[in-house]
Amino acid sequence: MENQAPVASFPRLNEAAPAFKANTTHGVKSLEDYRGKWLILFSHPADFTPVCTTEFIAFAKAAPKFAQMNCDLLGLSIDSLYSHLAWTLNIKEKFGVEIPFPIIDDIKMEVASAYGMVHPGAADTQAVRATFIIDPEGILRAMVYYPMSNGRSIDEFVRLLTALQTSDKHGVATPEAWVPGQDVIVPPPKTSEAADNRPNEGYNTVDWYYSTKSL
Repeated sequence: MENQAPVASFPRLNEAAPAFKANTTHGVKSLEDYRGKWLILFSHPADFTPVCTTEFIAFAKAAPKFAQMNCDLLGLSIDSLYSHLAWTLNIKEKFGVEIPFPIIDDIKMEVASAYGMVHPGAADTQAVRATFIIDPEGILRAMVYYPMSNGRSIDEFVRLLTALQTSDKHGVATPEAWVPGQDVIVPPPKTSEAADNRPNEGYNTVDWYYSTKSL
């Protein structure tokens, strides 16, 4: 029994992200270290694997864009610190890309289990491709899971973070595939009187529950 992997739990949106304190390639990091910033915490199945290598290169290239958006990056796999260091040095040597963000050493699967990154149907000792967006207050705002066989789109996480920040700032929602410059969705009215008055409020109103506006 003592060799069994920890039972995976699954955090929930709009609740506090699970706290952690862990060794990383940039020293000890905790969730509290990222207070006041957005954080993208993402897991990969293993170091020295081809799909993960493409993802890390893409995250590294997008790191300046995330930094402009007040967002840090933090990777994780169930590998040792030495494996992470060797892999990042290999990426620099073979691909000419430096990995600027920390990677958590999670051999004991403590962080992976707290975040529900271990799915026994996929592998008992590897983390699936999970991505968590945590806001400056430490609240989990989005989570996305990918299979081990297919890489993520880092551009989509840039888009999603932009949409989340826009919704927070303006109190609006965003439609499918929204990008800056497109109209946003106005929250629907909550009373009969407000619904009756919606067409007179100056929005682009299709019906009482669907109105958009430009920012």
